[in-house]
Amino acid sequence: MSKKEKVNIGKLPTGVPGLDEILGGGLPEYSFNIIAGAPGCGKTTLAHQIVFANATPERPALYFTVLGEPAIKMLRYQQQFEFFDQGKLNSCIRFINLSQVVLESDLDGVLAAIVKEVNACNPGIVVMDSFRTVVRRVQGGGSGEMELQGFVQRLALHLTSWQATTFLIGEYVEGELRDNPVFTVADGLLWLYQQVERNSITRKLQVMKLRGQASLPGLHTFRITESGLQAFPRTYGLERSAERPAAQQRLSCGVAELDKMLGGGIPEGDSVLISGPSGTGKSVLATQFIGEGLKRGEPGIIVVFEERPKEYIRRADNFGIDLKKPQSEGKLEILYLRPLDLSVDETVHEILLAVERIGAKRVIIDSLSGFEIALAPSFRADFRESLYRMIGALARSGITILSTMELEETLTTVSFRSYAVSFLTDDIIHLRYISIDGQLRRIMVVVKMRGGDHSKDIREYEIKSKGVVIGERLKGYRGLISGIPGPWETVSSD
Repeated sequence: MSKKEKVNIGKLPTGVPGLDEILGGGLPEYSFNIIAGAPGCGKTTLAHQIVFANATPERPALYFTVLGEPAIKMLRYQQQFEFFDQGKLNSCIRFINLSQVVLESDLDGVLAAIVKEVNACNPGIVVMDSFRTVVRRVQGGGSGEMELQGFVQRLALHLTSWQATTFLIGEYVEGELRDNPVFTVADGLLWLYQQVERNSITRKLQVMKLRGQASLPGLHTFRITESGLQAFPRTYGLERSAERPAAQQRLSCGVAELDKMLGGGIPEGDSVLISGPSGTGKSVLATQFIGEGLKRGEPGIIVVFEERPKEYIRRADNFGIDLKKPQSEGKLEILYLRPLDLSVDETVHEILLAVERIGAKRVIIDSLSGFEIALAPSFRADFRESLYRMIGALARSGITILSTMELEETLTTVSFRSYAVSFLTDDIIHLRYISIDGQLRRIMVVVKMRGGDHSKDIREYEIKSKGVVIGERLKGYRGLISGIPGPWETVSSD
């Protein structure tokens, strides 16, 4: 039997980075869509971005305004965005004010006015902003639910028959989803949110409904910048097939003795965690790791949340590691991600784009503690899930990731609470302070290594002018991990 032929439905690009991926490739052509949400969440800007991305002289866009801000005022603000093209006004995009029609007519009169304009120019896109205003006006005039549903169905049928993709913009609350007939008729429903969380604001969108194709479920964060809207799919990077090298090489971390402790170096494609309290040299080790890669011709990415790039470069200089030259040559990028309303999806997006730009082989994230603080509160509450998504997406790119994490410790206790994220990493190197003979000293131990055997030795180390220098295994002491070890000789033979 031959396969049943399906009607081919074209997909309209939105012009919004990341949104087409969320929608499953774009919006279905000739569909009847609603863009809903509270005031200030970006509905009008989204509609304009779609219009400017698709309107042509042959298939122009009709933008109906209704009892809201006049078109001239709206365009005054929209022209600040990079997607705005002055040359498309009038020739490709027409703005029509329906306010007088809505005030003086019933639903049939409003429909007739829209049909007249559509017949006159054969548009490819039709936008009504705000459709909710039309509904309130006509319902105030005595029209009931059945009349409204009939109006929406006739409007949808007419515009679809003219092969126009339609967007109704409205200020709705989620409680209206169940009983509002407008949502029943719609082919697509995009809901935009602006959430205040403590002192941070996050913007999210959800595709609640999309007929004929599979969209990515869940809430996806987005930002409004000078470029317009940019969406960050919550599964970004996770849909890739894993690209871990078939035959793993061992990568030097820039410290010969640590390479020996790791059984020859870090397996290529691994995710490594360096943990320890403040001042133990986590960032120094991370810098030596990226510096060694640069020496070997392996481009790298440094992601920082606490230090600014200039400070990071200056500190690397103190240890004889030049980061300026590879940065100018395009072999190194330093990403400074510090906004307090950062999202996981945006972070992954920025890192993976940088990896693709320079073909990076090594990435350091310094630090996960700073990353947690930089996240918006909702992501901070689900920090383990956030790390799972980020590390998982980066690992699938085949790069070797080294992350640092600060642990809160005293000299007498070791807190393994932060190792709740250790299942995400292949290898763990733990640093800590100990007190011996009235001196504060540092020790290092390889706690975990999935890629093979590793040294079980506890090694003392120092931070010298050239970076971390590892000494011999500490012998003759008991309780080294306790922070205040004692000599074995004091142990009773009883």
